[in-house]
Amino acid sequence: MQEWLAEHKLVSYLLIVGFTIYIFNRVFRPVKRLPILKEIAVYVSILLGSLILLVLQVDKLPIIQCMAVAVALMLILRFRQLYDRWRGKSAGSEDSRGEGRDAADEIR
Repeated sequence: MQEWLAEHKLVSYLLIVGFTIYIFNRVFRPVKRLPILKEIAVYVSILLGSLILLVLQVDKLPIIQCMAVAVALMLILRFRQLYDRWRGKSAGSEDSRGEGRDAADEIR
């Protein structure tokens, strides 16, 4: 797979950009929207930084695979949070004092 990704640079670049944008939006996105010029600057920086990651990917480092694992873990966490929220609603008032909640619920 690593060789195929090295041969198909456009596909590799698009995957890297997509993963990077997803990770940025899920982890580093501020609560309030940025002004449009700052937003453009962030995405231009992502596009340029993805070129550096593409060079490392073509040079046989598993950049895309590592980013895919990170995105998969983020999706698992999101599904777990949704499940816990759904489970809390269906349990009714059993957890009314907040006992048994995990650290992710405490942050919210």
